[in-house]
Parts: sequence; structure tokens; C-alpha cells
Amino acid sequence: MAGNRFSHQPIKVEKIETKYRRIKTEIPVPESIPMLEKMYEIEAQAMHGQLPMIWDKADDFQIYDKWGNIWLDFTSTIFVANAGHGNKKIVKALKKALDKPLLHTYTYASSERIDYLEYLINSTPKQFEKAFLLSSGTEATEAALKLMRLNGQKQRKRRGGVICFNGAFHGRTMGAQIMTGSEQAREWIGCQDPNMHHFNFPYPWEVDNPEDFFKTEIGQLLNNKNLDADKDLCGFMLETFQGWGAVFYPKKFVQALMKFAKEHDMLVTFDEMQAGFGRTGKLFGYEHYEVEPDILCCGKGASSGLPLAIVLGSGEVMDLPDVGSMSSTHSANPLVCVAGHQNLKIMLEGGLIDNSKNLGKIFHQKLDEIKNKYPKHLKYIFGKGLLAALIFIDENNNPLCSLCDKISEKAFQKGLLVVHTGRESIKLAPPLSITKEAMIEGIEVIEQCIKELI
Repeated sequence: MAGNRFSHQPIKVEKIETKYRRIKTEIPVPESIPMLEKMYEIEAQAMHGQLPMIWDKADDFQIYDKWGNIWLDFTSTIFVANAGHGNKKIVKALKKALDKPLLHTYTYASSERIDYLEYLINSTPKQFEKAFLLSSGTEATEAALKLMRLNGQKQRKRRGGVICFNGAFHGRTMGAQIMTGSEQAREWIGCQDPNMHHFNFPYPWEVDNPEDFFKTEIGQLLNNKNLDADKDLCGFMLETFQGWGAVFYPKKFVQALMKFAKEHDMLVTFDEMQAGFGRTGKLFGYEHYEVEPDILCCGKGASSGLPLAIVLGSGEVMDLPDVGSMSSTHSANPLVCVAGHQNLKIMLEGGLIDNSKNLGKIFHQKLDEIKNKYPKHLKYIFGKGLLAALIFIDENNNPLCSLCDKISEKAFQKGLLVVHTGRESIKLAPPLSITKEAMIEGIEVIEQCIKELI
């Protein structure tokens, strides 16, 4: 899906001065436009599509530019800054590593790497015995795909069938986009993988009986493609929730899927890029389903700022690749390991998961109040913890994508950043360190924007 191009024409907006927000210039800032245009001249356009602003500093749940404006951040830079921007404990640990100095070790060992891995494995559910440390979410999902197929080969399955879901997103490289549930996103690849299969997602407004829905989907797949589950299928790849809309699966659907996978020696992978590290009120989002996946992919909020992604699994599964056959040049460098270690420690010992759970109840209560005021436009609100997606659909079930674009831009003009999806949804994901007062102020801004635009 092509991104939206926001206007670069500065306009006069209301001056704002609150405890958490400040807008004192025209928006976008006139002095920023030449800088943005220069960047657009020399950088590939695929990197663009966000609101026209230039970040200068980010601190906890606030974003600053160098012209005196301050935004309240409801994006966490798309689910990254779970512990808050520039978390002081993470910064302190990074400064100590920089002073050594030790910036990079490739796959040679370092004490930082060993300490982090030990803490990570000891702090996560018991089925996760080993980890790959990587640099990006796409690397992690590609690694999981490889593991599922290697496991299938070990079992002497005749095909490497993997089942994913329509509407899902797993990254932008070839393997990740083959798994992604959008035909448009896969068009550039050309030759498609005949062993990659896609289920329909069990949207709650379409599914009455989740278990029956699963049985129907798997039955149709096996019959239509003449597949034998024991011989032709090696795994499932699931986003913990459908990313664009924060839509969780029905619990019984996931449990039926897990049961089927176990019966047919298939591995189940959860893609937790958005859901992991406290975002949903639990350490990992899959825990809401009361299941134990075989492989877990996570990143974004794993370090609250540095490029860290993780694949977790049993020793048996994680050791399927031969020695030296899976590594990444910049993964597991000391700085990333230090940041990841401190970030997880903050999550578990600093009360941020509880903050997500407890504030999340108020968060969703307040958003539901808005939905009840504007039912003709705001049809659904999905999510858990400090995660929400506002789904804008009109009375005829037409997606209101342009309205979401306008709300995102209006919020920007009022000192609030939200996740602009380019679809009929606006996603909200403030740092888990946010205060109740700041959270409520941000929600009030969202309501103001909706009221002014509909």
C-alpha cells in the first residue's frame, strides 16, 4: 500500500502550552521545509510518508524539535520505545559500554552478550531455551521460516508448507513478504512459493464459532491443494494480533490451531514485533491465548531504541542450523546487548508491564467513551494494555482512510503523534512509562480532532 504524502505547506495553528505539549510555530515548521526537501532529494522515497517534522530530542514520552515545539508521543516510534525514549538506565549502561570502548565483536563472544543471553533465557517462559540475536524484525521472521522448514526436513516431510494469514505483515524482504498476507505486497517477487499458504483472518465481526472457522479453513486448504498435513505442512506463522488494526485472534481459534499443529508435528511461530515486551499488559502478547508457541520472534520494544530483534525457541529447534550457518554481521554487538539487558530488567523490575496493564484499563475505557459519542464513524476499538487501534468505517462499512489521514495530521498540529497506518485505522501506543495524566491529555486531543473533522 502506498503511503500518504502530507502537505509541506506551513499553516498557522493554535498556539498550545500545556504540561506535556507545546506548539509555538506554524506547522510544519517553515525552517524545516528546506531540510526535509533536501532529504527527499537524496533518499529513496520508500523511506518517506510520515508527518513533516524533524526530531531533535526524545525524552520519555515527549518529542522535541529545535524550534521549541514539543509533542506527546502516542507512537513509541512505532512500538520501539516501550521503556520510554532515552531511558536513563539504558543510557547509563550504554555510556559505560562506550567508555570501554567496545562497539562491535561480530560473533565473537563478549561478557555483555553472555550476560544478556543468560538474563533473557532465565526471564522468559521455560520453553524458550536458546536465542538468536539479530538486528531487525524481518531478519527474525526470515529465521523463523528457515527453522520451521529445517524442522520439516528433519521430519522428512515432502514439502515445506507454512500457513500464514491474509492481512498479516512480517517484513519487507523476500521471505518475509512471501509470508505477508497481501497479494499486492508480494507482486514484486514474481515467482511465488507454492508451499506458502494463507488463511483468512478470523475477524470477530465475521466469526461466530472460532473453532469451526479453523476447521473450515484447514479443511479447505487440505482439499483444494491436495495436501497431507503430516507430510506437507511444517508450521504456522502468526502475528500476535493483526498489526494494522490491533485485532487479536479469538482465543479458541488459536488454541484449536495449536492443537492441530501438535497433532501433525508442525511448529507454531508468533511474530511479536509489536506485541512483545509489555505492550499488551503481559511480557509477551501470546500469553493472552494461554498457549506455548514453539518459536517467538520479537524486536522493536526489545531494547527501546537500538536495532535488536530476537528469535526464541527450544534448544532442539534453535540448533537445527549447522554451526556458523546463521549469523548477522551487526547482531549481538555489545551496545545492543547492554540496551536489551537493561530494557528487559526495567520491564520486569521497574513495573512497566503492570503500568501497561493498569493504565491500559483506563486507556480503553476512555477510548470507548469516544467511540460511543461517534458511532457513525468510529466503529471499533481493538487492542490490549497500552495498545489500541481506532477503526473508522462509515454506516455502509466503507473504510474512512482519508479521515484517518486528517486526524493524524490534525493531532500533529495539536502536539500529539499517533501511528499513521495509511488505512482506516489510527493506532495508539504510548511508551509504557507514560503517566496517567499525560495519557488522558493525549486521549482528549484525539477526541478534539475527531470532533473538529466529522
